Amino acid sequence: MSSINTVLSKHEKIFLTGHTGFKGTWLTLLLEEMGQEVVGYSLEAAPDSLFHRLGRKGQIQEYQSDIRDYNSLVNAIEISKPTVVIHLAAQPLVIDAYKNPLETFQINSEGTANLLHASFASNSIHTIGAVTTDKVYKNIGTNYAYKESDALDGGSDPYSASKVAAEAAISGWKKIASESGGPNIVTLRSGNVIGGGDFSENRLFPDIIRSYISGIPVEIRNPTATRPWMHVLDSLAGYLQAISHSINNNHSNTFNFGPKDQSLSVAEALEVALVRWPEMFSFAEQTDLKSSFEASFLNLDPTRAFSELAWEPHWSQVAAIESTISWWQHVLRGELSALE
Repeated sequence: MSSINTVLSKHEKIFLTGHTGFKGTWLTLLLEEMGQEVVGYSLEAAPDSLFHRLGRKGQIQEYQSDIRDYNSLVNAIEISKPTVVIHLAAQPLVIDAYKNPLETFQINSEGTANLLHASFASNSIHTIGAVTTDKVYKNIGTNYAYKESDALDGGSDPYSASKVAAEAAISGWKKIASESGGPNIVTLRSGNVIGGGDFSENRLFPDIIRSYISGIPVEIRNPTATRPWMHVLDSLAGYLQAISHSINNNHSNTFNFGPKDQSLSVAEALEVALVRWPEMFSFAEQTDLKSSFEASFLNLDPTRAFSELAWEPHWSQVAAIESTISWWQHVLRGELSALE
């Protein structure tokens, strides 16, 4: 993490929702290394999560509660008096959204609205970083790289629709801030984040790690589908640079964070992993399931972040994949202290 040159302009007290998740755990560690104070707000982490692997429970001031509980949010913010909010808490899985669409909408859209309203009721908060997803864009089914100004999805799947609803709430509170005053809000959209410690269901690298551990063949969905693969620390560095930029310039904005090169296909990503750890796929099978509920092509245009934030990814897509595989090699050898 020390290789990331990301510094907030001054000491802030960060209220971080979803701090027990994959990105939330890494972001907490990054903020602590930068000397920032973090207050966490999240549901209990899964037993096999990075949060528990690193023994993070009780390491910071934290609230174990639901983003849908408005009164709990207000209470936590009133007690902790943060200056910056970073909103990561979400139901982040496309397939789970098909299984539980109502819950997905409640968490992603209602939860976001709850947090924004509670933050605007606070006298201490001056900036909000609201994390959504690269899947909010209206996907036209080509290799076109989506820009921040492009149209958002009209509801092609429950997950994307729930995140577009969250974006609508964010836009609404941005308007409130411009008309009546309130915290600046920066909208943060990132490519497919990968890295050590992600063990979520129905994600490529966690799935193949589980396959390796269990010996149960993994089915690879749509090997030809492309995704903008990003190392988790590159994504988080971008979030922090965007928030710092908003603080320093006292305005709201929206930023994409993605790789500099064209998105790699699932098959290409697997080839990189196989070179790094050949025995990983001794039990794996590739099956083209051509899922109708997932986009075949997805690319992001991060030009605005390059030009306005002077941000660019430290890892290429290939290096991000290699680093992810290396992390798991260390973990499975009992070398968890060798974090990358």
